[in-house]
Amino acid sequence: MYSAEKGLGAYVNDRRLRVSARRRLGEAVIGTGMPFGERADQPGYIGTLGAIMGATSGVRRMGSAALDLAYVAAGRYDGFWEFGLAPWDIAAGILLVREAGGFVSDLAGGHEMMTTGDVLAANDHLHLPLRR
Repeated sequence: MYSAEKGLGAYVNDRRLRVSARRRLGEAVIGTGMPFGERADQPGYIGTLGAIMGATSGVRRMGSAALDLAYVAAGRYDGFWEFGLAPWDIAAGILLVREAGGFVSDLAGGHEMMTTGDVLAANDHLHLPLRR
């Protein structure tokens, strides 16, 4: 079970979580969600996916943004991004990543994730290169 409390860290069961220490984007494994249904025509998604695939070691899709963010917190993924999520998809995961030492922003680098639903999470070395 994943858990976090602001200022007290993030855990899976009783093990403390830390984001990945990877420094090179070319070695990173990144999680994402792929738009479907009404969101399938999300502008820019295919271009973003292509850019990330070309710059990293791989892209994975689990199907749950909450679990993807938990995997970033646990260091299983080096980063995660997705467009247009609902607050309940990302709220807990944002806290997990931050308490595990990671950075979370919207895709512009701001703090409007809960409003826009656009989210990017990674460690301090990969966050900016992924945002670019």
